[in-house]
Amino acid sequence: MSDTEVEILSARDVPLGGPRAMTVRRTLPQRSRTLIGAWCFADHYGPDRVAESGGMDVAPHPHTGLQTVSWLFSGEIEHRDSLGSHAFVRPGELNLMTGGHGISHTEVSTPDTAVLHGVQLWVALPDAHRHAERDFQHHAPKPVRLDGAELRVFLGSLAGDTSPVRTFTPLLGAELLIDPGATVVLPVDPAHEHGLLVDEGDVRLAGTVLRPAELGYVDTGHDTLTLTNESDHRARTVLIGGTPFGEEIVMWWNFIGRSNQDIVEAREEWERASDRFGHVDGYPGDRLPAPALPNAALTPRGNPPRA
Repeated sequence: MSDTEVEILSARDVPLGGPRAMTVRRTLPQRSRTLIGAWCFADHYGPDRVAESGGMDVAPHPHTGLQTVSWLFSGEIEHRDSLGSHAFVRPGELNLMTGGHGISHTEVSTPDTAVLHGVQLWVALPDAHRHAERDFQHHAPKPVRLDGAELRVFLGSLAGDTSPVRTFTPLLGAELLIDPGATVVLPVDPAHEHGLLVDEGDVRLAGTVLRPAELGYVDTGHDTLTLTNESDHRARTVLIGGTPFGEEIVMWWNFIGRSNQDIVEAREEWERASDRFGHVDGYPGDRLPAPALPNAALTPRGNPPRA
């Protein structure tokens, strides 16, 4: 693959979580790219010293039309949702929550967390399943050792390992730790497009060097990806992928729909505390209010036309 086949998506800083906001680095969505497979949102945060930053404290808030994927490198987050789930997000363990027609949840870093560091990803549900039942899944993948790297597959299949976690479209999600100076050739599904998010180190993907907090995009049609750690220390990356989504979505605040009216209705139901989103027990504070809608109608967006 030539250098030109990798599109670099740079991060922007975004406050997360209302009045006690922590800052995250967001690489998806962007004007140039809305989705990679069904992956539609990627936040990357830390390492944050909780004593200085205050950590994560996200009050009850809603979701529709998506699945949330929580993956930590360090620290611990307490998760509660309106399904009744009470779980902890820990390094190397996947928490996946399906919002479907409507769910609400909280995310709070635990008192023992000194350094918080990880990613929060969203998966758009296809139209046929976007009103799916609420669900919560947990999976702790075993590390897989390759020549020059170690990986954990939390969604889909890679390097002979397959996650048992259910998704509604073909997806890949994996953390890769690459040894200093090592090159790794990963067999991948050519029907998938892929994104490589770099957390630590400088990593060359298909001839293009990606720096920390950058996301490199590679289109479909490739049966291998070649990654080289250009650093003198271990590199950490998150590889996501999936078949092109093929649908336009409307994404606003924590909602994903197909029209402006979908978003208007979801916001109204959240604001009047309807049963659609349920109730989260155990959080010592108020729900997050929905922000005001923009003056103009929200329009569906997808990726640029494929060449």
